[in-house]
Amino acid sequence: MKTLDENLHLEIEKLSAQGDAFAETGNYSDALTAYWNAYDLVPEPKTDWEATTWIMVAIGDANFLGADFQSGVENLSNAMHCPNGIGNPFIHLRLGQCQFETGNLERAADELTRAYALEGEELFADDDPKYFEFLKTKITLEKPKKKPWWKF
Repeated sequence: MKTLDENLHLEIEKLSAQGDAFAETGNYSDALTAYWNAYDLVPEPKTDWEATTWIMVAIGDANFLGADFQSGVENLSNAMHCPNGIGNPFIHLRLGQCQFETGNLERAADELTRAYALEGEELFADDDPKYFEFLKTKITLEKPKKKPWWKF
């Protein structure tokens, strides 16, 4: 995998940290500005760089938290085309939640199932329980199997 020039990497990290600070206070507009400024620094083709993955996830997360769910779908879908995007439980979770909120329940079920399969129920713990409740209507959750009493 390619590595960014150290100075460029530091500048991208600085802008991302600024975005994170804005997001933590609920200022998603300024967070998005900082994240997009970081994104603009990533060399082309942007999908070749791991930095693009985490920047797009931050953008999609800010979209979700700021209730701009359609933008969240677009940006998190783009993150899937970047290094280590597919198979990242958090990306699948947020993308599923954004799909749910835009009414695309089939895609929401697919993404939330992937998130659950990769990380389990605990991934859903910090979010509105409606997403996990929805998922339970779409898949059968396996309970841990108990050993028969004679095999202890």
